[in-house]
Amino acid sequence: MARFTTENLEKASEIISLYPEPRSALIPLCHLAQAQDGWLTPEAIGQIADLIGLSPAEVKGTASFYDMFHTEQVGEYLVGVCTNISCMLGGAYELLEHCEDRLGIRCGQTTKDGKFTLEEMECMAGCDGPPCVTVNYRYFLGLDNSKFDQLVDDLESGRLDEEVPKHGTVFRNARQGGLRANKGEGQTK
Repeated sequence: MARFTTENLEKASEIISLYPEPRSALIPLCHLAQAQDGWLTPEAIGQIADLIGLSPAEVKGTASFYDMFHTEQVGEYLVGVCTNISCMLGGAYELLEHCEDRLGIRCGQTTKDGKFTLEEMECMAGCDGPPCVTVNYRYFLGLDNSKFDQLVDDLESGRLDEEVPKHGTVFRNARQGGLRANKGEGQTK
């Protein structure tokens, strides 16, 4: 899918209605598009731009600023290994080397089957259980080589489907309610 599905286009309209200025919905719309396709396709970037009155370059420029948005296709499972000081001292570089060997790829690459993309990450605030690994932004702390192998086996078999949603899904529950923008009513400039 390159553009929003009919259902997601309705969600996009709801999201835009929450803000006094449509451009303020940019980040939530990027999350919606990435949850749909696993990455921000050029077509989705163009559609978001059209919906909120920006250029595709502005949308891509904003999205590329944030690490959690991907403007190139990534695997079903985005595996991040923290190599910051606490994790480094806890064996992160050795684990990262093992991850590359196990997956058969280098950092920044995706497996041929499209299942896994491996990234080296800066601090992910899992310093109490180094090394910190995330899969689709879900934390797995204190992994060693054998625990990483088990994690990969569990992901491949589907045993973690309830815990680890497909890449792009940052949150599982849609916002229910909240204030809606007045579109200029009662606002002062």
